[in-house]
Amino acid sequence: MDPYMRCKMNENTGTDYLTPLNLDEVIDGVGLGVVMASEDSNFCEGDILESYHWPWQKYAVFDVSGFNSLLVNKVDTKLTGKNYTLMLNLFGLPGLAAFIGIRQKAHINPEAKQTMAVSAAGGASGSMAVQISKLEGCSRVVGICGSSEKCKFVADLGADDVINYKEGDLDQRLSEACPHGVDIYFDNVGGAISDAVISHMNDNSHVVLCGQIAMYNTDHEYPPPLSGEIQDLLCTRDITRERFLVLNYIERFQASILQLNKWYKMGKIKCRETVTHGLSKVPEAFIGMMSGRNIGKQIVCVSEP
Repeated sequence: MDPYMRCKMNENTGTDYLTPLNLDEVIDGVGLGVVMASEDSNFCEGDILESYHWPWQKYAVFDVSGFNSLLVNKVDTKLTGKNYTLMLNLFGLPGLAAFIGIRQKAHINPEAKQTMAVSAAGGASGSMAVQISKLEGCSRVVGICGSSEKCKFVADLGADDVINYKEGDLDQRLSEACPHGVDIYFDNVGGAISDAVISHMNDNSHVVLCGQIAMYNTDHEYPPPLSGEIQDLLCTRDITRERFLVLNYIERFQASILQLNKWYKMGKIKCRETVTHGLSKVPEAFIGMMSGRNIGKQIVCVSEP
């Protein structure tokens, strides 16, 4: 379950790569399943498959003629073992978005002693970004969350400081947590939180624009426009803020997964999931995710393989 699915519920998704859902159409998303039967020799009973277009139902039929890896792909169980959901989390879009986004857009220089802020740091991509940024050489990493439980989780991931934006003055806490300003901002939320972080960013700093969940209930285009004051800051401080779409880097997925797996096996990256059981609980889980109630990746288990 991912926040982008909310955009597909708008008549105008705000992007050129997401099409809106149609009435009476089965909702789909990134999913895993087990092959019950196959008429294609490349897929055998018992294979675990992943798809970026998995329909929300217990049984599905895939036409794999003209094979497309975004449609359906075998899970490498040597990579995951029995932890198949790593393909939805660390080795899936959340982990890849954090890893590739940081490598492509963050411009980390270990010798520069940079400070990085991460919003939605207790979520799927944010929790990965906190850990990856430290591994890549950031001197100081500050997570921003919305609950004390999430703050503790992010601190356990290695963040140097964690801010609960629902408590106290966010601007003051940013000044305290980032005394030398912010050099990199991994942005998952947009809105008022991002405005506050950007106001603390240094000259020639960088925003990794991963998501804007605060704006998904609106009809704004993606990325949404900034206020005049914040836009002026970007210009006067020469702050980069470029749209980042991980699906534009599919050719980097395999090498990225290998690096993430290496860190995972070394115990340098931790994963956490919030699992809800049953199709009937999908609305509850979706609303919870959009409200920030999940920690790590929100997953719905329809049935056990």
